[in-house]
Amino acid sequence: MSTHDRVPEVYAKLGVKPIINAQSWITMLGGSLMRPEVLRAMDEAATAFVDLADLTRAGGQVVARATGAEAGLVVAGASAGNVLMAAAALTGTDRAKVDQLPDTTGMTSEILMFKGGRNSYDKSFITTGATIVEFGSMGGAQAYHLEAAINENTAALAWVVAPFQNYPFPLEQGIEIAHAHNIPVIVDAAAEVPPADNLTRFIKMGADLVTYSGGKGIGGPQNAGLLAGKKELIDAAFLHMFNLGSGTVGIGRPSKVTKETLVGMTTALELFVESDHEATWAGWRDQANHIVGRLKNIPGLHVVLEDGDINRQGPQAVIYQEDDWRGPSFEDVRQQLTDGDPSIRVGGGGYKGEINVVMVNVQPGEEVIIADRLEDILRG
Repeated sequence: MSTHDRVPEVYAKLGVKPIINAQSWITMLGGSLMRPEVLRAMDEAATAFVDLADLTRAGGQVVARATGAEAGLVVAGASAGNVLMAAAALTGTDRAKVDQLPDTTGMTSEILMFKGGRNSYDKSFITTGATIVEFGSMGGAQAYHLEAAINENTAALAWVVAPFQNYPFPLEQGIEIAHAHNIPVIVDAAAEVPPADNLTRFIKMGADLVTYSGGKGIGGPQNAGLLAGKKELIDAAFLHMFNLGSGTVGIGRPSKVTKETLVGMTTALELFVESDHEATWAGWRDQANHIVGRLKNIPGLHVVLEDGDINRQGPQAVIYQEDDWRGPSFEDVRQQLTDGDPSIRVGGGGYKGEINVVMVNVQPGEEVIIADRLEDILRG
């Protein structure tokens, strides 16, 4: 099958071919696909003018209901959510401080992070002018390491939740320690939905602010995200987005979204909450099992369905090399998949450099194309 048989005209005009995305909801492959209801809602939103601040507040109520938080916001992606979480922790609703960022003179400005939990996305915290202070080591940390790092200049404890992420101790313990010192806890949970329970999980634990990507598993516009948490901190984040009446532009101004994006995101969120998630996972499992069935008897490979692993986004077909594997390197396999027509992108592994076929964006029938190509290459 050639991608020329199914190239949307908008991509054909630009000379860009669609791909088969078996790598997950990653940004560089376009996030997720929006449902027709979401696209229709965005089209309708484009037909009238509204007060964006009023619309933002109304959309925030949808986010609050879905997450069980006191308040919420639709923002321009999870990285924007990180910026707003840090900014809110630094300034609260003090308008003078809101106007002052990224100059943090005279305010608490240190954000604590576990050293082994750092990643390239935490630059969004320091966009505000904050300084990240690490506790523990790459190998781990104890509660007393966090206690010792807290001082009069500590503004927040930041916690990143992600697949294959290192954690020093349970988040609940971190929240307990931080709250004992009246320090808010901000959680980056960008790619943690589904499972659907994660929408409410971190708020129930006591996290003060949580951000999620809206254009991944929830199925909203790719440039949207969710921010949920305590009302006072959400009010502070709102001021950084709009800073109404101050005459200045807040550090969070790039975090606001269009009326079309906001309506699309809230529509997608409501549809996600109402969805039959067990049926969705069953569909992914069937697709993954098709690939496993096609490849499981290739000598030198161990091909399995992995379902329920907290580091996997839904059921996946995972290919491991055995000691007697004499076929192409997995790096070469991935390159051949990428170079083919249609181009197929798969996961790069997490445990032993395996190939993992992530089903969340695999469209009906594409599992057959993936299995055909992999079987050709691996038996080749």
